Amino acid sequence: MNRSRTALACVEALAAQTHPPEWVVVADNVSTDDTVSVLEAITGLPFKLIVLKMPENLGNAGGVEAAIKLAFVRGADAVWILDDDSWPRKEALAALLNNPWDPDIVRHALQIDPRNKRFTWPLWVPNGDSWQLAFDQNELPAGTLIPSKSSWTGALISKEIHHQVGPVNGSLFIRGEDEEYPWRIGQAGFRFETVRCAVLDHPGPDSLVHWRLWGRNFFIERGLVDWKLYYKVRNMVWLKRRQSGRLSAISIALVYALASIWIDGPRRIQLICRAACDGWRGRLGKWDRH
Repeated sequence: MNRSRTALACVEALAAQTHPPEWVVVADNVSTDDTVSVLEAITGLPFKLIVLKMPENLGNAGGVEAAIKLAFVRGADAVWILDDDSWPRKEALAALLNNPWDPDIVRHALQIDPRNKRFTWPLWVPNGDSWQLAFDQNELPAGTLIPSKSSWTGALISKEIHHQVGPVNGSLFIRGEDEEYPWRIGQAGFRFETVRCAVLDHPGPDSLVHWRLWGRNFFIERGLVDWKLYYKVRNMVWLKRRQSGRLSAISIALVYALASIWIDGPRRIQLICRAACDGWRGRLGKWDRH
């Protein structure tokens, strides 16, 4: 939405793939800038570019849900989920399809922040009989295909997996579909693996705080605007209640309340409470104040 140059850079990166996709579907959330005209003016692409004009702003979750549905209706074997600011390096898709590709495994690319060469988001990888967080490529285990716990951006999801797991939950709007959908994939018995040679350049948060409380890892972004903070807290409370019950949902709400006080002072506690209550009650969709 309203990021024409960013979206153009992503389409150009896809056009430069050694193994380009057959279609690229761009879900446009009612942009008021020149996004649609810029994308529709591109010529000479090695794939069919479809600009899917959403009827209203349905957020990232709603846009991805609609784009995936269209791709599979048109006969896609798999979809590759990208953000507009995740730009695949030229060998990325080819690497995901090698070795050979297994439709019952979600393969995904590494996401590298081009500013610091570290992972955009920490990645869970095996460490003996347990799991550990890797923060850059030097912390990855040996091998080309590395088991992981989950993935969203850069994930290659087959039609078989989508058929069994179902659509992305568009009612999450933003900041939640990236955890909820991989969780459902795992619950359905499918595995994830990252491919060392498949890389996306994807800028990460400017300031990410890592807390370890009660034996769990929490990642909090500094400087989130109110609407992004609302969706993050609401969706996480809703998801944790589904995953682990009431205590887990209450815990995540408390962590965000503490983080908000620590980062911003008490000024956004009312927002946190509203988001947590909406998540607890399952009030999803677009926030009425957004």
